[in-house]
Amino acid sequence: MRDLTLTDLARRWWRPAVAVTAVVLAVVWRLVKNDLGAPPNLELSTAAAFLAAGVLRHRAAALAPLGVVAASDLLLGNTSILAFTWSAWAVIGLGSLLTRRTAGWRRFAASVAFGVGGTAVFFLWTNSGVWALGSGALYPRGWDGLLASYTAGLPFLRPQLLGNLVLVPAAAGVVALVERLERARVAAVVPVG
Repeated sequence: MRDLTLTDLARRWWRPAVAVTAVVLAVVWRLVKNDLGAPPNLELSTAAAFLAAGVLRHRAAALAPLGVVAASDLLLGNTSILAFTWSAWAVIGLGSLLTRRTAGWRRFAASVAFGVGGTAVFFLWTNSGVWALGSGALYPRGWDGLLASYTAGLPFLRPQLLGNLVLVPAAAGVVALVERLERARVAAVVPVG
């Protein structure tokens, strides 16, 4: 599987439409999840990144999680660890590019690995940010304070990890569905005989 060019994506308009829809859903989810009583850190951004990489197969897909956080932060605001959260999403977006050419069972395995890896990157990086920017107020300086920051973050890790173990493979299923529908469309257009 080769990467798609911008011309390919313009011709196959449904691929960018699916990616944009995933990003919009992730933004809307981020805006309403607290009102719905969803657990903290249950997010769609990692799944949107995987889906965008799979359907676009273009480096622009790396911008999907940053698009989610940028659009939703305009309405929600962010905290003092903005640099840590945004850079974590940037790393996750770049990581999604490693998955863009997977297919079949490898795509499913990549989705599970990406869900776990993305969760780990976000958890480790943002909790180290809380510790580093706290200037000793929240957690003591030193390894014991960093460990305390990670321990305090565990209730936020579980829903994000469990969500990504379901949502990212579901995104892989959407990518497979898009590809199957494309093959069916081509088969219907090409005459047999």
